[in-house]
Amino acid sequence: MIYGVALLSGCLLAGAFLGDLLGDLIGVEANVGGVGIAMLLLILLSDRLRARGRLNPTSQRGIVFWSSIYIPVVVAMAAKQDVLSALQGGPAALLAGTLAVAVGFLLVPLISRIGRAGHAPDSGDEP
Repeated sequence: MIYGVALLSGCLLAGAFLGDLLGDLIGVEANVGGVGIAMLLLILLSDRLRARGRLNPTSQRGIVFWSSIYIPVVVAMAAKQDVLSALQGGPAALLAGTLAVAVGFLLVPLISRIGRAGHAPDSGDEP
């Protein structure tokens, strides 16, 4: 499992470096897409290693385990930063966020009906 964790860590460090570099290139003092770059690197490298037979099942389980923990933590951290930015942005940012969430909640029943309309109801008369 340690090799899977090492691969994940290497991808995280490379993604952080490339995200900082990309931020510098576009003139933003922030990491731009470092987490996404890291996850893409992890997917590409693990797929390539698996195809060549150099990634054993134990290492694969290590990657899956830490990836499944890593992604929710990063999403929670990003959401926290978005909320803090909105609070500092003033009433317009808070209103925009509140309206977006409200519209999302209102669209759930509509999207649910659209999803059901594409499927025929089960009649139990299957051959």
